[in-house]
Amino acid sequence: MRILGVDPGSQKTGVGIIDSRGNRLTHLHHCVIRCGSGEFTERLYTLFSALKQIIAEYQPDCIAMEDIFVSKNASSALKLGQARGALIAACGDSGLPVTPYSPTKVKLSTAGHGKADKQQVQHMVKLLLKPPMPLPEDAADALAVCICHAHHAPMIERNRILEMKQ
Repeated sequence: MRILGVDPGSQKTGVGIIDSRGNRLTHLHHCVIRCGSGEFTERLYTLFSALKQIIAEYQPDCIAMEDIFVSKNASSALKLGQARGALIAACGDSGLPVTPYSPTKVKLSTAGHGKADKQQVQHMVKLLLKPPMPLPEDAADALAVCICHAHHAPMIERNRILEMKQ
């Protein structure tokens, strides 16, 4: 199973791609989509088109995305929600559903506890996937989302099959 993981942001979005075969995880690609600080609508289009291009190039089987982290700043939370929407639209336009994961679940799946800091998550991603350096923080977070999905996908698929039978 080829997994594309996304750590959404309105200025920088982390992207990671891994192959998962049983318990074996293999790093394929990571990058950061940089939108800069220009006109917000242009940044949303950049996110949409860049993710569409990555999906076309790497042909993932599934996509996992980190849920929005609730912020105290309402304006920032709204922008992040719109960025996430543009990314989800790119996935949907490619015919791929998105499985969301909370930041706590991603940290728990990768580092072993839900309160892990960014350095702990990045360290575990390096140990588990041995990606080429440099590994930007946003890309490490996206790869952590991939790892999380690799651990949970078999259960998710089993539940989907059971729901379809009912």
